[in-house]
Amino acid sequence: MNKAELINHVATEASVNKTIAASAVDAVLGGITGSLAKGDPVSLVGFGVFSIAERAARTARNPRTGEPIQVAASKSPKFKAGKSLKDAVK
Repeated sequence: MNKAELINHVATEASVNKTIAASAVDAVLGGITGSLAKGDPVSLVGFGVFSIAERAARTARNPRTGEPIQVAASKSPKFKAGKSLKDAVK
């Protein structure tokens, strides 16, 4: 399912037009993104938890030359599925 299909699904389930559904989907995604950008986790009970994973700086190797290179520290979003979501997927 892509974003357009999600908007269509929300519009159908909530009995609203696609413009309102698109605004709702954008608001939810914007809220999750904003919280993660501030470093705050987002917990949706039964669905899962969005959080930030911090990766330390490290030394890696170039696979072609074998030469060591430095990889900078970084942060990336992480999602852990909740019990209800895991059970629904089984």
